[in-house]
Amino acid sequence: MRLAAYTDYGLRVLMRLADTPDEAVATRQLAKEFAISQHHLAKVVRDLGRGEGEFVKSQRGRTGGLRLNRPAREITLGEVVRHLERRFAIAECFRADGGNCLLQPRCRLRPQLAAAREAFLAELEKTTIAECAWPGEGLIAAE
Repeated sequence: MRLAAYTDYGLRVLMRLADTPDEAVATRQLAKEFAISQHHLAKVVRDLGRGEGEFVKSQRGRTGGLRLNRPAREITLGEVVRHLERRFAIAECFRADGGNCLLQPRCRLRPQLAAAREAFLAELEKTTIAECAWPGEGLIAAE
């Protein structure tokens, strides 16, 4: 299973914030460190602050930026991936609108894909963001 770039960026943000939990980090700085579009990253960050997860909180102003909304040891990779991948379908038939699968209703692949997806996510539930925190010394200099 391949994660969407959107999810990859979200995981990067959380791992980076977990490395410096007492420091607010600007989206601009994260975009520069990860060499990705600030505009795109802003969408990801907004999503990380919404819904049941509310993984990040942001504060405006001179000393503002992003911080984790709860301890990194309480956030699992599976929880984050489920939140960020909710709009992405593993196959056509997994789309919210049912997709345009010509094999329905006799498809026997969908249950197998669903089981594989759940096994993948169950494995990710075993690891926390704290365990994957970005190593501070490995960051790209944001000069």
